[in-house]
Amino acid sequence: MKIKVGIVGGAGYTAGELVRILLHHEYAELGAIVSSSNAGNPIYQVHDDLVGETDLVFASELAGDEDVVFLCLGHGNSKAWLTQHELPETTHIIDLSNDFRLEADAEFEGREFVYGLPELNRSQIQQAQSIANPGCFATAIQLALLPLAQAGKLTDDVHVSAITGSTGAGQSLSETVHFSWRTNNVSIYKPFTHQHLGEIGESLAQLQPQLDSTMHFIPYRGNFTRGIFASVYTPSDLTQEEARELYEKFYADAPFTTVSDKEIHLKQVVNTNKCLLHVQKFGKQLLITSVIDNLVKGASGQAIQNMNLLFGLPETTGLHLKSVLF
Repeated sequence: MKIKVGIVGGAGYTAGELVRILLHHEYAELGAIVSSSNAGNPIYQVHDDLVGETDLVFASELAGDEDVVFLCLGHGNSKAWLTQHELPETTHIIDLSNDFRLEADAEFEGREFVYGLPELNRSQIQQAQSIANPGCFATAIQLALLPLAQAGKLTDDVHVSAITGSTGAGQSLSETVHFSWRTNNVSIYKPFTHQHLGEIGESLAQLQPQLDSTMHFIPYRGNFTRGIFASVYTPSDLTQEEARELYEKFYADAPFTTVSDKEIHLKQVVNTNKCLLHVQKFGKQLLITSVIDNLVKGASGQAIQNMNLLFGLPETTGLHLKSVLF
């Protein structure tokens, strides 16, 4: 079986990561990679990490026979694109924007988008037609909190401090992604108001319906390119041993989420689809640290994980990726 894959918005970072991974996916066949500004040009002229890997060229439109289409468009643009382009009902859609993540936006023109966090919604994803891929910060933070929510243990405010690499801002240039601004620099942005808070809250409430907890989230821009390091803490009556056992049990069948008995760091996950978690207790505070690659587990790798689930494949297919530690 080969899965015919189309990609829309082919020039961005997430599309480049999709191509990089799918070229080595034994069941995927890359079809049209659509970029209106690059149609006719070789893929490797934009994604120059693919020089020597592929002779594919950008297309101006999809072929129409795709089994699955990944939408790698800017936030707000997926709805506009789907309004203008009718896809067959049999074509699966995996959207990497935030257009369909919230329950209020999940239904669009006859399609129902399932929130694509496999550690939360695996069975629903397997039966879905369309997927709303989670946000990168949302992925790291939810994986840090889901076990507590399932156990009904989120009973107080949650504090989150998380730093992300420059690729999280996308490929378009802005003041805060220029090398001269970003290097040797750290700053906060969207404190307490980040757009991922909505999807995080809905997922936690899915497991703990009577959730009465406020999340205080401070996102940071980091002076590196890839990865998210999140520190999450909340008061808890669990001991460290009880918390660790809770997390290990929750993620026992999650192939990409691992609870580490040692403190974790970013290089352990960069270039992989892994999430590493570490649980510690300090007085009354339970501290959970969570690390992911924002472009892989936080975007394209998780999207492929969802594709695997949609088509009945082992969710690890094509995603055996190793980090670069040195």
